[in-house]
Amino acid sequence: MKVSATGRFLIVAALLAGTAGLLQARRKMELIPKREPVSSFPIQLGSWRGQDQRISDDVLAILGPGDFVSRIYTQAGQPFVGFFLAYFPSQQAGDTIHSPKNCLPGSGWMPVESAQIVIAGNNGRFVQANRYIIQKGIDRQLVVYWYQAHGRAVASEYWSRFYLVADAIRLNRTDGALIRIITPIQEGEAWEIAQQRAVSFAQQVLPSLDNYVPL
Repeated sequence: MKVSATGRFLIVAALLAGTAGLLQARRKMELIPKREPVSSFPIQLGSWRGQDQRISDDVLAILGPGDFVSRIYTQAGQPFVGFFLAYFPSQQAGDTIHSPKNCLPGSGWMPVESAQIVIAGNNGRFVQANRYIIQKGIDRQLVVYWYQAHGRAVASEYWSRFYLVADAIRLNRTDGALIRIITPIQEGEAWEIAQQRAVSFAQQVLPSLDNYVPL
């Protein structure tokens, strides 16, 4: 049966309306799991003691709706470790996680070397993480970060987006988190020592994460 141009328009319009309605319905039914607020993340991690750092309004505006904590952890005889946890209960409205590598140049830090590493976690789980060496003037820092959601930790921003869509369909959830750890590379210190410090700290963090980034 031949369909007129008007008929085709009405069919397409009906399909678009139905799709919009379906997406809206899925959004209303999106599961928002229970969890602890990230502000209650442990201040004491082994011999590391944390102190909260204020997140500026400009940074909060860029991050969008979410739950955030930024801390400096210290212990005797060691350089500090910066810890940042950003949890997004929903990413349906386009408020997706921003990659730290896009923010570094804007703050004056330039990446000079990067790789992916694997961090042995608790209960036989492993974390795939990014490792960056960044520099501003003569100062250098080592950055480790990864994306985590639903018991999965990945380094790749693209895989995190793929899983975001897949889990939205499979689980009706779009929540997720970014975990970032930074430590300075001191003058005369090999970057491998700084990486060992960051990884060791990450292993202290991992057992507590499931309370704040739901499985």
